[in-house]
Amino acid sequence: MELHQLRCFVAAAEQLHFGHAAQHLQMLPSALGRQIKLLEQDLDTRLFARTTRAVSLTEDGATLLRDARAILARVEAVETNLRNRARAGAARKLRVGAIDSAAAGLLPALLRDFRAKHPDIAVQLLEEKTVRLLPKILTGALDLAFVRPPAQRDKRLEFRDLLQETAIVAFPQRHALAKRKSITLAEIAEEAMLVPDRRSRPHSHDLTIRLFEQAGLTPRVVQVADEKQTIINLVATRLGVAIVPRWTMRMAVSGVRFVPLRPKQIGPVGRLPLAAAWLRGSRDPARDAMLSVLETRLRSYARDA
Repeated sequence: MELHQLRCFVAAAEQLHFGHAAQHLQMLPSALGRQIKLLEQDLDTRLFARTTRAVSLTEDGATLLRDARAILARVEAVETNLRNRARAGAARKLRVGAIDSAAAGLLPALLRDFRAKHPDIAVQLLEEKTVRLLPKILTGALDLAFVRPPAQRDKRLEFRDLLQETAIVAFPQRHALAKRKSITLAEIAEEAMLVPDRRSRPHSHDLTIRLFEQAGLTPRVVQVADEKQTIINLVATRLGVAIVPRWTMRMAVSGVRFVPLRPKQIGPVGRLPLAAAWLRGSRDPARDAMLSVLETRLRSYARDA
């Protein structure tokens, strides 16, 4: 006796019409009849009394109908419970991607506040560049990512602009300008500049170039590097200076000092945008819970950017 046979039997017993029951189950009447026949053979009894005009249940058929309904109801309850547990388990995991800036600057405070409010949700983190994080959202490998918003935004993705990160200048510790409280672009116009590779970090690369362009100056670029950690290490070796996001101050690199740019020289061009991105039209309670915490605390996070 199989569950499929029981479902066919219950449908036929409730309809007392094999054609209607087959239509309800979206199967051929002949296939339904075959399942009923197999069930009767397994149980060694007749379940239906058939005439040319009507179908009725036998005494054994009426008994089986009561028991079959109870069995199928129990099976459905077990299936529903397992599905709910699976959904709940999935909801307790959140896969988050972040660029290095967000991983060092935004996420520590956000994860602290999120865990305090949702201790049952486990967060898996992946630190990567924007150009590698966005495709992972599209493939379903990530639920949420904190990225630099691209100039051309993929319509399959939803973006929420969050904050603008302030730029500062990284100097070798013994540099003549390293002890200044603030610095102007004109004062570093002749310095050897270290900049990120534009192919992988267009926002960070353009930050330096556009700041100088805005001031009517041309940077003297001596080295291009892919990672900010590499750039800061190169600054420590006195290879040059670099304009970097403010969060970079948290890197534990000896031999480097950070000096703010004069506010009047920064403006909107001297800031790096940070945005949250996720799959448009998707439903994810865990992701929405993190976005809710982010929305509530964003003003305080922005003060530290």
